[in-house]
Amino acid sequence: MGFACFSSKVFLVLLMVGLSFSGAQAQKYRTAAGFRYSQSGYGLTVQQKVWEKTTLEGLALADTREISGTVLAERHFPILGPSLNYYFGAGGHLGNNKDTGTFGGFDAIAGIEYKIAFTPLVISADFKPSVEFNSADWARFPTGLSMRYIIVKEKKRGLFEGILGGGDNDKKKSKPKKEQNKGFLKGIFDQQ
Repeated sequence: MGFACFSSKVFLVLLMVGLSFSGAQAQKYRTAAGFRYSQSGYGLTVQQKVWEKTTLEGLALADTREISGTVLAERHFPILGPSLNYYFGAGGHLGNNKDTGTFGGFDAIAGIEYKIAFTPLVISADFKPSVEFNSADWARFPTGLSMRYIIVKEKKRGLFEGILGGGDNDKKKSKPKKEQNKGFLKGIFDQQ
């Protein structure tokens, strides 16, 4: 009980710190896959970036009495740059329990993740409450740890661009367009 209370307080403090910062890019990868562990089971996780700060995550989870599949849409926000970010989202799940049969439900998720420097690994910790239908439990409140391997990297950016803003788009917008030839060596068919 003490560890769960401590970890939830640390999570809330990190979440509040993260809410005070904003940035243009929240992740350093497009596709990552790996393993997830929680008190109620273990499984596989795959994240795919679908928009600038949004991913879809698929979870295939198993424990001694049941298996389930979950799909979550998650919104990511940077904390001091793109290597450390927090995220939240929602989705749903379907599964089969050996005792009660098929079940389903809706999920929410809130977590933090860190891309380990100089490696293709991402670690994350999250809280994933769910509302259950056709199950012995009406709600669940699991926490989990995940480690993912980056399969497809995000395009490289400058060191301070995620923190201070700016980037390639700003440079393109600030360059003036070339002006056309105005009067000097005009052709015969050019109009004035």
